[in-house]
Amino acid sequence: MSRPSVSPRLVFTAAVSLGALCLSVLPAAATATPAQIATSKTNGVAYLKSLQAADGSYASGGLSNEWAFSALASAGTAAVDVTPGGDASKNARSVYRTLLATASWPSAAPVVTDYERATLNAYAAGIDPARVSASRNLIGDVYGYWQNAEPGYFGPSANFNGTVFAALALGGARTQAGAQRIPQALRDSLVTRIRANQHNDGGWNYSKAEGDPTALAATSDIDMTGAAMAALCVSGVPDTDTDIAQAKAFLKSKLVPTSGAFNAMFGVNTDSNGWAVSGLNACGINPQTGDFLTSTGKTPVDFLISQQFSPGGGFKYLPGDTAPSAYASIDGLRAVAGGGFTAAPPAPVTSGAPQWVAQSAFTPGTATKLALTVDDGAGGLKVCSVALTPTGTTTTLGAVLDAATTGATPSGCVSGVTPSSGTGAITALNGKANSGTNTWKVSTDGSAFAGATRAKVVNAGDTIALRRGA
Repeated sequence: MSRPSVSPRLVFTAAVSLGALCLSVLPAAATATPAQIATSKTNGVAYLKSLQAADGSYASGGLSNEWAFSALASAGTAAVDVTPGGDASKNARSVYRTLLATASWPSAAPVVTDYERATLNAYAAGIDPARVSASRNLIGDVYGYWQNAEPGYFGPSANFNGTVFAALALGGARTQAGAQRIPQALRDSLVTRIRANQHNDGGWNYSKAEGDPTALAATSDIDMTGAAMAALCVSGVPDTDTDIAQAKAFLKSKLVPTSGAFNAMFGVNTDSNGWAVSGLNACGINPQTGDFLTSTGKTPVDFLISQQFSPGGGFKYLPGDTAPSAYASIDGLRAVAGGGFTAAPPAPVTSGAPQWVAQSAFTPGTATKLALTVDDGAGGLKVCSVALTPTGTTTTLGAVLDAATTGATPSGCVSGVTPSSGTGAITALNGKANSGTNTWKVSTDGSAFAGATRAKVVNAGDTIALRRGA
């Protein structure tokens, strides 16, 4: 099966077949029972564990299976508990974190989806994506792809999937305490762009459609409809929203009554169905009842389970395939387990292993990035990644804003700050001065906004939001 040159799956991996695990396929049945789902999860996890390399890795500089972390977390398995031959020193989380911290990762010519993919999977693996290492802040990396000329898009707008996955990553990868990490103004900007790209049939495709009547009238893709639905829901859009209802109707129109599968752009397959079900899961929509229970009593979850080999646990890509595919197995398991496109890391069973790992402080002299938004309260939102080299284990808001005047990507995030030195309250930013109750306030990692001062302490990995208002 061919795929577009810009894959809606972000060009993450090739389909890997492991014939040794191809034993028999579970028969299609009516609505999947809790026992069937539990068995599917157990077998699916076992198969994904078999994909781990001898060095503990799931990912490398090229094609990878790192999406396994989102599936494992959805199925209740912590990445730190996944080890080759029981060697805890090569546990999947530690090996993945080391890779992400490498200066040469992801490549000499990275794209925004590299960082979005890593954000979603680091989060699922129990690695705080803003605090991977002293030098790696994946949230800051994503912020650097904000499009000043087209606010709300991340990466080139023609590759709409980059914006969808920005919403999934920034809205789905919450703080360790479970709070929304990014400000509402940024979530709203992403939602506006995603809504503007919804096709007339209620779905989405991987490429930009906004402002193009021909593109908006084109048939949508099952895959990206699931992803875009999830992106809206993790950004705070309720499942009762009109655009979500239209997306549900589109998916319903693609159901195959005899199997419960969605008839995707590339034919009936596990990956497309997995993405559609994950979109429904992320919105809290049961994929086994109501609109998604066919006239013959089949559901999309039934179809996915029918694609799984038993007891091998892998999923085949096409119904006629005779061996499992690594990528289809990841998409299939994540969906059957009830996951969206990421999941909070489960508590590990390995003795002494924490649920989360994170860089706790800046390393003086080590260059890093911080994610910054500046909302003037009048519709002007600026988003950027700020490069700075801290001199201590913490820094200050004043130092971050000073660095942003010359070291922000994209540029123009901060053009000036008053006062320009000292520790006092910030009275003007980008030419907008405090006026009455409309003053500059600051939030870090989704905390309540409070008066912004140059002396405000900023810690490693903090996501900083400045807002002018009451």
